[in-house]
Amino acid sequence: MELPSIAAPGVGEQADAVADAACHLYDTLAPWGHTAPGGWSRGAAEDAAEAIETAAHALAYAHPRAEVILGPVHTALADLRRQLGLGPAEPLTAQGLPATPRTVGNPRRTRRARVFMPPAPRQAQSRTTS
Repeated sequence: MELPSIAAPGVGEQADAVADAACHLYDTLAPWGHTAPGGWSRGAAEDAAEAIETAAHALAYAHPRAEVILGPVHTALADLRRQLGLGPAEPLTAQGLPATPRTVGNPRRTRRARVFMPPAPRQAQSRTTS
């Protein structure tokens, strides 16, 4: 199966942004190796693991067998999460949505669960004089 040269609207830009962010993360850590000042925090490691998991889920739409091919990525990340003492990844439903509601503790998870509504019309405030 050969992929088209042009992606759906927004896909190329988002994939490029993910790749750039991953490069910046690597460039921040690589000069220090395992002795990075401060190193990884629990939240940073969880965010990075979630980014890889989410990118793998998105990439699963690239080919009919991609989900099976990417299975070892999810297995490796589950093992890494255990080794780092992080919670497991959130399971997905058949529609690709989280099976459990997103938590408030992780802003990246909650931002996908928000529904944006137009602002409510302003109501005139009554002025009271005493």
